Amino acid sequence: MQYHPQTLQQMLQQSVEKYSERRCFSFVDGNPITYAELGKQAGEIQQLLSSYSIKPGDKVAIWGHNMPTWGAAYMAITAMGAVVVPLLPDFSKVEIENVLNHSDSKAIFASKRLCSKLEELQIPNVSTYILLDTLSVYRSTATPCAALPEPYTVKPSDLAAIIYTSGTTGKNKGVMLTHRNLMSQLEMVRNLQPVVKEDVFLSLLPLSHTYENSLGLLTPLLCGASVYYLEKAPTPSVLLPAVEKIRPTYMLTVPMIIEKIFRGKILPQLQANAALRLLYAIPPLRKLMHRKAARMLYQTFGGRLKFFGIGGAKLDPVVEKFLIDGKVFPYAIGYGLTETAPLIAGATPGKVKHQSTGPALKGVTMKIHRVSSKADEGEIWVKGPNVMPGYYKDQALTSEAFSNDGWFKTGDLGAFDRAGNLYIKGRLKNMILGASGENIYPEEIESVINNFRYVSDSLVVEQKGRLVAMVRFNHQELEQKLHEMRVEAENYIEQLKAELKAYVNSQVNRFSQISVVVALPSDFEKTSTLKIKRYLYVNPKN
Repeated sequence: MQYHPQTLQQMLQQSVEKYSERRCFSFVDGNPITYAELGKQAGEIQQLLSSYSIKPGDKVAIWGHNMPTWGAAYMAITAMGAVVVPLLPDFSKVEIENVLNHSDSKAIFASKRLCSKLEELQIPNVSTYILLDTLSVYRSTATPCAALPEPYTVKPSDLAAIIYTSGTTGKNKGVMLTHRNLMSQLEMVRNLQPVVKEDVFLSLLPLSHTYENSLGLLTPLLCGASVYYLEKAPTPSVLLPAVEKIRPTYMLTVPMIIEKIFRGKILPQLQANAALRLLYAIPPLRKLMHRKAARMLYQTFGGRLKFFGIGGAKLDPVVEKFLIDGKVFPYAIGYGLTETAPLIAGATPGKVKHQSTGPALKGVTMKIHRVSSKADEGEIWVKGPNVMPGYYKDQALTSEAFSNDGWFKTGDLGAFDRAGNLYIKGRLKNMILGASGENIYPEEIESVINNFRYVSDSLVVEQKGRLVAMVRFNHQELEQKLHEMRVEAENYIEQLKAELKAYVNSQVNRFSQISVVVALPSDFEKTSTLKIKRYLYVNPKN
């Protein structure tokens, strides 16, 4: 009978004993540490923290890029009964200061590349600073003590983490996750997609984000798998040699990564000349071309992938159709929020339905709460052991997030099909009400815009009763095209704007037609999971 640990403390003890000689964490070009070495390292970190007066219940932050010591620090903090506060690497100084003060953090692990930014901050609660790279104290106002406290037995109801995310709203919220929240999530994930000790994960997304943390750190740790990290940003020149070397079986990404690969590499090859474009326009032949391209893509990623998870935002329908046609590429879709640790629904390779996130995970209950006259769609409400107890030090926000009978309000709009598969429509707060009461979902219009040639990103907003499409054209491709045509860039962009407006309005209903196209001079500002920070562009002051 398989033992299911109830806390991260129990999980660490079990994995260290069960998988002691197996590889645990490593840089792609580094020397892996084993599970036994992880256990030893975690114990030394706990002794270090205890000697600087960190006790169960105290808050300890981690601010750094992905590295083997990140996971060791996380497990050490949570397994001793303290509360980890993961910080996104791209948080601004103001955000870091606000989060460290709001969370009452007493110590922080910071990487060498980031620790200098802490010098200018007013963070009186933080007394001990530890280099994440070396796990050594480089500054502290606390006096080290030799006497160590009695070991603490962590309870499932104990707080394990406070996760701050600005998301797309611009306001930081401290999401509290207990050991029960996280461990129940790991069981849900393991039931959905089994992981074995021979599996190899390549970690690309920030470990401070719940998606990568639960699925890309804690899940492999529970199952004895190994995790590899990149020492640089995952550009093609860094990523391709890495996948060739370690040949991962599991990867977790956001839609933009696979969308960029399709639009930037695959589609241009499939439409390289007039003859190929003609063949590509014929559905049966397009499917065959997709299948061949998908086989090549599978080999590019090392040739032994069995799970390529895509989450964090809705996958472009054209790109998903390519993946479905290709068959061999094992993509999976998931939906969730930080508040749900994070996964709520998911579909594994071979079971994905086009544009659906799949059914609810085992143990999760979902329902649609009507917010308009449409009977088949509404706000997604959730119950389950993975749902947070609330927001840290914000009872008003917590009360607002739950219904009177305990349902968590996701803020997302969706609908179910007859088989129970969930389809996301968009964010409730993003929905635009048309002049005649129609529900207009900007995300759906944006997916159409993004499939127009030379478009890199887009955002649809309402301004003075009109739908305005803010568009970032791909200037690299434009420059090449403009060189060939010998026309000025601005004239060509004006032409593209007119074409884009006509194209979009021919694809959507009359209520969703855009009135203005605005070409932006620079890229959209985005969160760490590459979602556009919509709040910066909705109802601008000027």
